[in-house]
Amino acid sequence: MVSAESYFQQAELYLRKTLDTQMDSIKRAADMLANQIQLGGVVHIFGSGHSRAFSMEMSNRAGGLVPMHAMSFDDLLRHGVKDADDINNPEIERDPRVAHELLNLYDIRDNDAAILVSNSGRNGALIEMALLLKQRGLPLVVVTSMDHTTKVTARHPSGKRLFELADHLIDNGGPLGDAILDDESLITKVCSISSVTGAVIAQCLTAEITKNLLQKGMDVPILISANVDGADEHNAKIRSLYTGRI
Repeated sequence: MVSAESYFQQAELYLRKTLDTQMDSIKRAADMLANQIQLGGVVHIFGSGHSRAFSMEMSNRAGGLVPMHAMSFDDLLRHGVKDADDINNPEIERDPRVAHELLNLYDIRDNDAAILVSNSGRNGALIEMALLLKQRGLPLVVVTSMDHTTKVTARHPSGKRLFELADHLIDNGGPLGDAILDDESLITKVCSISSVTGAVIAQCLTAEITKNLLQKGMDVPILISANVDGADEHNAKIRSLYTGRI
């Protein structure tokens, strides 16, 4: 049955599955990310399509950690590498060459780390980005749907899917095709789940990284909402530690 109540109930089940099956993976990934941040590193986060929401959830937001850098196809437009038609073409995420163009825009350092997010884990740009980052020695966290990605082929010349390149793998728990509600009158399922589980995974990572940094005795670099008095001064000061990197 399709209804708001049924979606809420199903979403709770998927979130409980995440808690029961992925918390150890989340904690291991967060420990690695905290170590890199303690070393002065930045965490580069990349997802295409709706997986972009994951990078937005972890970077440049109130209550978030400062050394989180969202990589985006839009940056190619801002730097004049691509035009708007290129950026808005959904095929862009299938092109491995785009990863090279995108990575050339950023200051990537040896003490950095990366999180790559893709529900299907099959598209060329994400897989090429993973390969390029691993060539540079960056530890890689991958968030994907294992049910989906293991049932599709790769769209990359290597034949690899994203999960096969991960140092730390987190399963968002979603099904093949992402949608979870069905009805006999529908031609396919409706209402996706990966954005919901993804947002919770992102915030769980933020919480665990913060816990690790506190245990290490580090001053945790947290952004204050821009709509709180005094936030602009605080945020500008703490962002200055990562100028040109986030």
